[in-house]
Amino acid sequence: MPRQRKIIHVDMDAFFASVEQRDNPDYQGKPLIVGGQPDSRGVVAACSYEARKFGIHSAMPSSRAYRLCPQAIFVRPRFDAYREVSQQIRDIFWRYASEVEPLSLDEAYLDVSYTAECNGSATLIAKSIKRDILKETRLTASAGVSYNKFLAKIASDMDKPNGLYVIRPEQGAAFVETLPIGKFHGIGPATEAKMKKLGIETGLDLRQKTLDELNDRFGKSGQYYFNIARGIDERPVRSTRIRKSLGKETTFAEDILSVTELTAKLLDLAEIVLESLAKQSLKARTVTVKVKYADFQQVTRAQTMGHSVSMTDLQEWIPVLLSRSEAGHKAVRLVGLSLSGFDVPVAEENQAPPQLTFTFNDAF
Repeated sequence: MPRQRKIIHVDMDAFFASVEQRDNPDYQGKPLIVGGQPDSRGVVAACSYEARKFGIHSAMPSSRAYRLCPQAIFVRPRFDAYREVSQQIRDIFWRYASEVEPLSLDEAYLDVSYTAECNGSATLIAKSIKRDILKETRLTASAGVSYNKFLAKIASDMDKPNGLYVIRPEQGAAFVETLPIGKFHGIGPATEAKMKKLGIETGLDLRQKTLDELNDRFGKSGQYYFNIARGIDERPVRSTRIRKSLGKETTFAEDILSVTELTAKLLDLAEIVLESLAKQSLKARTVTVKVKYADFQQVTRAQTMGHSVSMTDLQEWIPVLLSRSEAGHKAVRLVGLSLSGFDVPVAEENQAPPQLTFTFNDAF
């Protein structure tokens, strides 16, 4: 029997605007618009939830946004800052998922079907991801959990902001029945209008149409509409890169100055990372220690071995790598440890990656 897939869709909440509010306390709690200035022909790239209350949304002309909310703060986008945070978030995704498919800077699909953390519970994994994002970026994310991409995407919109919504396998078909057709991911305004002319208002209405009818009316998309009306979506999560490292990090409730205490924390992380490596039948040659100071500046220090890294190696090298940072002189708010440089058996170099298997419960 094929495995039940476990897919998470993570969507950052008002991403561009939230980064601006995080980095400038004066913007917090106020209607903020990222995009063109109100006296320009520009448009809204993103807006805070405070601005959305006035009916403002992305792609709206900035001049109209100003008329709706003259007191709004208009700022130009800082894409370098957004890309930096996006990379932080994707690094967090790779701690948990075997496949990560980014859709944009602020959202991605994750396949956690083979993830051993949290006893394999996709719901608990999503909670951990949200918690890590909040700790490490001071931003909130919403997550949708389900057994396919279509439902996971819809689920992430159900409880925004800072939400978590789960659609279990036994709930999928019934959930789709009541869903307005305009809420279907992949059905835009033009297709929605066309469907409504055919009397299709909900998922249940869509399910009444035969495959031949849908193919006749919508061409190649007919099969997709036929499937999603039944809660079926077999599209895989497609990664844009191969996993090249595996790591773990922790943010402290209070900043730490003691090198001894930091070393102990890193050794705890080392045990977790080595265990994850073993479960995936991987061996690494490079160890990297990450240190983020109380002022949010961060450094990494790495060492590559001539052999696969063992716990003995980590006990030797973690203190050395830590000594190459300013730990002990500057307070530290976060440490992390990752292993990379995975060994690939020669016979497997030209083969597809092996299917990873773990023993865990099937709970969502």
